[in-house]
Amino acid sequence: MKISVESHVHAPVAAAWRAYTTPEDILRWNAASEDRHTTASTVDLREGGEFSSRMEAKDGSFGFDFAGTYTKVVPNERLEFSFGDRAAVVEFAPAGEGVDVRVTFDAETENPVEMQRQGWQAILDNFARYVEGKG
Repeated sequence: MKISVESHVHAPVAAAWRAYTTPEDILRWNAASEDRHTTASTVDLREGGEFSSRMEAKDGSFGFDFAGTYTKVVPNERLEFSFGDRAAVVEFAPAGEGVDVRVTFDAETENPVEMQRQGWQAILDNFARYVEGKG
């Protein structure tokens, strides 16, 4: 099953792309809630390149690594990647005075679909706020 989340970012597509693919930026926006943060991020932005982010609770009670391999990179347009036995696509589509960013990913089986959708949407909304705040 595939799940999609989307957010409109009031910024140029190049700014959104850069924030989505730069480790220093990822550290600032990659969290689903105020009590979590990303403590490490690496990006090798090329097909076959790997990425990883370490996400943790701010109180140190838990954390996990999110890592994968880029399978397609079209600058300012599209990222495709695999993570474990799942895959995702991130699309950047110019729209009005900004860009629509859509993430479509394979659902996992441990958590309810709506919980997964809400978590990924919260991260994407945080991303949009971060990019717009940089402008």
